[in-house]
Amino acid sequence: MKKFAFAAVGGILAGAVLTTQVAGPLVAQESDRNSSIYQQLDLFGDIFERIRIQYVEEVDESELIEAAINGMLTSLDPHSSYLSPKDAQDMRVQTRGSFGGLGIEVTQEEGFVKVVSPIDDTPADEAGVEAGDFITHVDGESVLGLTLDEAVELMRGPVGSEIIITVAREGADEPFDITIVRDTIKLTAVRTRSEGETVVLRVSTFNDQTFPNLESGLEKAVEELGGMDNVNGFVLDLRNNPGGLLTQAIRVSDAFLDAGEIVSTRGRNPEDGDRYNATEGDLALGKPLVVLINGGSASASEIVAGALQDHRRAIVIGTKSFGKGSVQTVMPLQGDGAMRLTTARYYTPSGRSIQALGVSPDIVVAQPPRTPETEEEDENTSISQQSRTEADLRGSLDNDSLTEDERAQIEADRLKAEEAAKLREEDYQLAYAIDILKGLSKLTPPE
Repeated sequence: MKKFAFAAVGGILAGAVLTTQVAGPLVAQESDRNSSIYQQLDLFGDIFERIRIQYVEEVDESELIEAAINGMLTSLDPHSSYLSPKDAQDMRVQTRGSFGGLGIEVTQEEGFVKVVSPIDDTPADEAGVEAGDFITHVDGESVLGLTLDEAVELMRGPVGSEIIITVAREGADEPFDITIVRDTIKLTAVRTRSEGETVVLRVSTFNDQTFPNLESGLEKAVEELGGMDNVNGFVLDLRNNPGGLLTQAIRVSDAFLDAGEIVSTRGRNPEDGDRYNATEGDLALGKPLVVLINGGSASASEIVAGALQDHRRAIVIGTKSFGKGSVQTVMPLQGDGAMRLTTARYYTPSGRSIQALGVSPDIVVAQPPRTPETEEEDENTSISQQSRTEADLRGSLDNDSLTEDERAQIEADRLKAEEAAKLREEDYQLAYAIDILKGLSKLTPPE
């Protein structure tokens, strides 16, 4: 025991001597670096004092410091920022699902404010704002050169007040104005409905209510269809979903997986990384699953789509997603403010990063653009209009091989097909997803 103790001491002493011999230049470099940092902080203090005393107008010192802090954070990446006490409180309210505003998720791209996605059934959505739009002016004031927070502040205002945003859109000849009336935004995280034998789960955001809404909505829809035996599959619609809470993205992914990794995060230091794995239990009981994405699907949406795609649990349909593959941590600060800092990148189960690349769908299906010309054609032409058939001819023979029940079933099936065709006019991508599930159900032999 004593020998071991001495050996340990000897090892420590030898290490100490070696460190002393090698670390001399390193200590000097660290000292020089710290000295440079202190000089820069002195420079900051000097500039602050000169502005405070000599600027042409009196300044608010606290606002000046907040602006400096925010400038430091926003210089890192588009998603890091300082949150004032009011902004921090607004963010906490938003994750609970109710807040005032326009209903759009925005980011900044090359100095311009870009719409990640409008939120379902909000003033911006109803006014016609689309994912990918660039906002150039707010009430006639240019947003070019403003920080993202400054641009967002311009768009804020009392509920019921009117705002005019000028939008540049791909395919439009020139920018145009959109008038929006601000309102209280009450987010419904998940909306569930049935289309024939398919259950459609429309997930518009990832807040505290997302997984509970998904679970209860799925169970109710399956029950209304008469049980899982009458369901041919599920569509998880993540289009124009700007993301939200990482924890909720993990729970939604886990809802359709029995095992395996969902997502991993890797920070600056390897020991800060995390892996999140699925637990046993598939709410869909292994039924076919289609995930819908588009350019407005970002962050948490991409985690879900990437996990289900890598595990071959779902067919991903639509267009390439937004490509936000970083994780932000909100850190409380003194004075009730907060700092939103990018602390990690996330990776799908196969180890791929989505940052700036997005999730590529297995089947690319673009949503046909709606124009005044196509809308006019839709009004004049109904999908249910058919050319004349044998049955329309005078004196045609009856079909005597069918019973009344069989004839009724054929008519019911025809009506279902016509309803599905109508859906293609309203939402081509969703109709395509449902058609995929119908096709897969035809390949499954009856039990």
